Amino acid sequence: MNNEQLIINNERVSFPDGFLWGTATSSYQIEGAWQADGKGESIWDRFSHTPDKIKDGSTGDVACDHYHRWQDDIALMQSMGMQSYRFSISWPRILPNGRGTVNEAGLDFYDKLVDGLLAAGIRPFITLYHWDLPQALQDEGGWENRATVAAFAEYAEAVSARLGDRVTDWITHNEPWVAAFIGHAWGVHAPGKQSYPAALRVAHHLLLSHGTAVPIIRQNSPNAQVGITLNLTVADPADPNNPADWDAARQLDGQMNRWFLDPINGRYYPADLTAAYEKEFPACMNFIEAGDMATIAAPTDFLGVNYYTRAVVKAGEGIMPEQIKVADAPHTEMGWEVHPDSLYRLLMRLHYDYRPRRLYVTENGASYGTGLDENGRVPDIDRLNFLRDHFHAAHRAIAQGVPLDGYFVWSLMDNFEWGEGYEQRFGIVWVDFETQKRTPKASALWYRDVIGKNGL
Repeated sequence: MNNEQLIINNERVSFPDGFLWGTATSSYQIEGAWQADGKGESIWDRFSHTPDKIKDGSTGDVACDHYHRWQDDIALMQSMGMQSYRFSISWPRILPNGRGTVNEAGLDFYDKLVDGLLAAGIRPFITLYHWDLPQALQDEGGWENRATVAAFAEYAEAVSARLGDRVTDWITHNEPWVAAFIGHAWGVHAPGKQSYPAALRVAHHLLLSHGTAVPIIRQNSPNAQVGITLNLTVADPADPNNPADWDAARQLDGQMNRWFLDPINGRYYPADLTAAYEKEFPACMNFIEAGDMATIAAPTDFLGVNYYTRAVVKAGEGIMPEQIKVADAPHTEMGWEVHPDSLYRLLMRLHYDYRPRRLYVTENGASYGTGLDENGRVPDIDRLNFLRDHFHAAHRAIAQGVPLDGYFVWSLMDNFEWGEGYEQRFGIVWVDFETQKRTPKASALWYRDVIGKNGL
């Protein structure tokens, strides 16, 4: 991309020709049909059925019933001019026991979904793992067990062998930091563990399985581009004049960003963080075996970036720096600060520090609960403004030479928002969970125009 492709003035901002506009979902959050057609139990099935784990006591048993309504959902995307759709595969729908016998009915579902997307002119982006590990594997230790890496390779083989002739865009993992630390250090997500050393082991095995899967996907889909999606942030000190707050910001950047960015780029784990972890938890890094780091650094074609907010941190006790809420700043209903400039800063940092071949914003969006008005419309102006300002931030990065090739808005529709249940709505399409009626919000109609014009 060169800057001559960009038109920047007070009235119009144009993105480069070929810039890819899309939206994103994940299997457990929308599919429902949790026991249909031979699907096995996932850790999120188990977790959401455990009392007091989900804020509103709900589950993903039905969610958006996408498993039965996928054709209507493709038609909905087509009506909005969507160019691409990022979705995840349910591992226990393919391998109910995590390994072994393939459930053909599960593969048939995604086969039909891919064909339907392609017929509608929508480019499928597949994420292999968006947190719904088969419970059968969790019963054997889950991601703490190194054997799960081999199980993931078997799963990647089954899916890419079936779909690799048509799907050319593959993401191995979504947000391994969340799966590792929120699920295993803090217990807020499935499987609900609370052990920092376990989280470190899980993070390593997730990264190792990523590197193991990359060549498998390439073999089964020779023309594919393969990458990984990380949730990344910008860490700022609460008090710029306090060196201790700057040190806390460095520590949080290491935990959330560098712990994953460095190894996938062949740089081992960050030395400052490994020293801190080993001081706090002696021998906590003993899971690394010969050849692991080379496997993790398998060459990829792109980096997926999930960005929602920055982190403002101050010095404190504990291994995880304390984040503060910035007073007088706008926040979404998740309590996350709206800070589009940090998306620009993040993209610039990734470009200059790591030099990925290309970048995609694979998730960006906001939770606002604005519902139907008396005319049956959803005037979610806060979300529209959120997206507009973040699109501008992305455009600024492109103008500075960042190889950003596409943008996926989170999310296509309101869905099961993990530990929040159905209390938080990120969708650009309103879902009435009683009737399953979908209503495009004002942000969806505006986004349709952005896609049509390839700009703002």
